[in-house]
Amino acid sequence: MYRRIDILGYLYSNIERELMCPICKELFTHPLILPCQHSICHKCIRDLLMLNHDDSFDAGSECSLPGSPRSRVPSPSMERLDRLVRSGSVSSPGWRRGSVTPRITTIPCPGCQHDIDLGERGISMLFRNFTLESIVERYRQAARAAVAIMCNICKPPQQQEATKSCMDCKASYCNECFKVHHPWGTPKAQHEYVGPTTNFRPKVLMCPEHEMEKVNMYCEVCRRPVCHLCKLGGSHANHKVTSMSNAYKILKEKLAKSIHYLISKEDQVRNQITDIELLVKQTEDNGELAERQANEHFERLFETLQDRKCEMLRSIAQSKKRRLDQLNAQVEEYQGMLENSGLVGYAQEVLKETDQSCFVQTAKQLHTRIQKATESLRTFHPAADPCFDEFVLDTSREENLLKEMCFGGVPDPPLIDLSSSRVYNEASICWRLSEDHLPTDHHILEYRRLDTMKDSGLWRVTDRVYGSNTVVCDLDPDSLYSFRVRSCRNSVFSPYSPEVTFHTPPGPAFSFLFSDKCGFSSERLVLSKRRDAVESVAGSAFLLASERVQTGSYIALDYIIGDTGITQGRLYWAFKVEPHSYMVKVGVASDTKLMEWFHNPRDTSSPRFDQDSGHDSGSEDTCYDVSQPFTLLTLGMGKIFIPKSSSSSCVSTGGARVGVCLDYEAGRVFFYDADTMRCLYERPVDCSGTMYPAFGLMGGARVQLEEFVAAKRLTF
Repeated sequence: MYRRIDILGYLYSNIERELMCPICKELFTHPLILPCQHSICHKCIRDLLMLNHDDSFDAGSECSLPGSPRSRVPSPSMERLDRLVRSGSVSSPGWRRGSVTPRITTIPCPGCQHDIDLGERGISMLFRNFTLESIVERYRQAARAAVAIMCNICKPPQQQEATKSCMDCKASYCNECFKVHHPWGTPKAQHEYVGPTTNFRPKVLMCPEHEMEKVNMYCEVCRRPVCHLCKLGGSHANHKVTSMSNAYKILKEKLAKSIHYLISKEDQVRNQITDIELLVKQTEDNGELAERQANEHFERLFETLQDRKCEMLRSIAQSKKRRLDQLNAQVEEYQGMLENSGLVGYAQEVLKETDQSCFVQTAKQLHTRIQKATESLRTFHPAADPCFDEFVLDTSREENLLKEMCFGGVPDPPLIDLSSSRVYNEASICWRLSEDHLPTDHHILEYRRLDTMKDSGLWRVTDRVYGSNTVVCDLDPDSLYSFRVRSCRNSVFSPYSPEVTFHTPPGPAFSFLFSDKCGFSSERLVLSKRRDAVESVAGSAFLLASERVQTGSYIALDYIIGDTGITQGRLYWAFKVEPHSYMVKVGVASDTKLMEWFHNPRDTSSPRFDQDSGHDSGSEDTCYDVSQPFTLLTLGMGKIFIPKSSSSSCVSTGGARVGVCLDYEAGRVFFYDADTMRCLYERPVDCSGTMYPAFGLMGGARVQLEEFVAAKRLTF
């Protein structure tokens, strides 16, 4: 018992945030339910409409007349509001008919940020959330439990505390006043009364579209209460509805189960909180360790860089000193030549000597000295090169390495391969890694549905994938999904790959192979060993017939079908038509029609031969709009011929991948561009018998079934 009280106390201590209006941040007052199921105070949504109108008016004021004042109808009075409350809805403020500004009926929901279109009737189409209003009132009473509700009839100073509140009179009474104002035997004795309260709501919820009708049904499509007139001829005429009692029972059971589930998971939540707190501690410790390690690495880099800097500067200084010494020595040498200029004068005096023996004795040594000086002047070269080009430092490569420096443990994000990925009711998603990627431990694929408000923000996570592809099951048909993947190495995740979107087919995948027992011409059609591809060739019969070619001869269509028939459901299959294919017809045909195609005699060289080639055959122009037991679409030379009428067609350049969807119960067949899931063409078809996928090939043509279509049959 203590455990239950503790849980309820915890819930009530946190319920206040659920009772706050997202706009005014106060407890709800007359809350209205938006189509997205969020609630807003009546005053707040009215002010929001006013604000949007003011913005629209200001934006268009330049086009208004100079003196035209703003035309706004005042907000409804409380008396009018109370009158509208009796019908279960609240009218919007509206605008005067003479206003030149168009009425604004679209507002952003402050809860989910989606634009909400209120329609022509504005907030008058919104239900008042009486349940939420009652909870807010109970919460307020609990918050002011010490303040009693007084009787509205008694006069001070004898005013008593109220013991009852009448929902019809909308007043609170003490015991004596209640007996006086609700005497037995009068209609007032039948009034509904509850405990003391200040919240008076109507006993019956009325339809906002038909103000005099009570809501007695629940629309499962729009998820809102409706009346019988809404179902008979209103906007819910074609919607699935259920009785209010049944909806009440189902929703109450679901809500009770969900609440029970949450309460039963308290220990699990507490354990998860403990685990998260442990993860927080580990994150702090590991983060500090990573910071220390990074600092250590950078300090080592700084030390290495400083040592290298000192070493290289030392080399430059040594080279500089050596060169300066050499040049200074050369300067001293030439300076000495200038200082020894007396040698010339001495030589001139020696030339005056007339005694030959004495002259020869002195001139020999003197000539040697003068010859050396002359040679130095003729062959002058600097003793050292002043250029330091060999010491120019190129650090561009090192700078790029430093700029590209990253944590070595973070793997590169993978890329989802669009050409290899296929999506049906199951999705086969493939991805590839960069060429110089680090080794990875595993991958995590995430996906979400985009075209529903409920799931658009929730990513679903698959189990760990140790390869480069995985299969996601149980996808909804005809829906848009987004996928992304990331790699993990040593508990370190890579960034997410760019998101890619795929559109699921309108029905589950239909698995089959080409039938090798349908009676097709083995000379003109070549079936692969796996029976998942077929190719048309001319064959020896046409080679022999070339000797008797005559006007009117032509190559006929050769048909082949799937080995599995369809007798119910809505099924989809896809295949690839090679771009070089001359002509291919694809679609469906009944078993009775196939008997005609495969058992009629054919003479391809006769101009009288007229094989049935599908819905666009000239012999069937008169019954173009009538359901027939077959429907075929023509493709060829990279083109798709889409029929527009019994006598014309539109040529479209389509992708090589084509999808076909057969709705057996509805008697319709749809053709899709399998790459974009864009519907190319649809047509009624008579599904009175067993329907088979049908293919007709002419000339050089090839059809390859999708791997997903043929995989299950091949496995079987």
